Amino acid sequence: MSQTPAVRAVRAVRADEWARARDLRLEALRDPAAPVAFLETYEDSVRRPDSFWRERTERSARGASARQFVAESADGGEWAGSVVVLVERRGAADAVGGVSAYDQAHLVGVYVRPGYRGSGVLKELFDAATAWAWSLEEPRAERVRLLVDERNGRARAAYRKLGFEPTGVTAPVEGAASAREFELAVARPAGG
Repeated sequence: MSQTPAVRAVRAVRADEWARARDLRLEALRDPAAPVAFLETYEDSVRRPDSFWRERTERSARGASARQFVAESADGGEWAGSVVVLVERRGAADAVGGVSAYDQAHLVGVYVRPGYRGSGVLKELFDAATAWAWSLEEPRAERVRLLVDERNGRARAAYRKLGFEPTGVTAPVEGAASAREFELAVARPAGG
């Protein structure tokens, strides 16, 4: 029986790690769950120039409107997973083309490598992401949300286990007319 490698730290990605961020994203887009987990496809993403990946990683490393977190293996050689936090302001366009009813953080790009699944990496990533969201002073996030495709039962169960509850909001899945995404959210802790 193989043992799941230990995770040393969850931290914000650094701007100079764009190639690693690109490679992890491309791996995620090749995962069997990718068609119901991500809006991007591997075929489209693999054609993007290095400048796209550099700029995307720089925005996620330093930005006040987005932050990417990675879980790093104990030996520092491998990233176990990643999550991106997008800040959405009340009344402004949100990440999926609607208008945000809240000052909130939106978790996207969630991926945990297969060898780390079920080991607590997802919880560590979400803890770091929500802690960052709660630390923002402007805007002061009222909640953290995510959208999950109704066909992605594994992810939906994992998010519920981490305290994300259905809000009753659904949205159509781009490119899949009959499929819906469910919004799940956690509210800012009392006194937080």
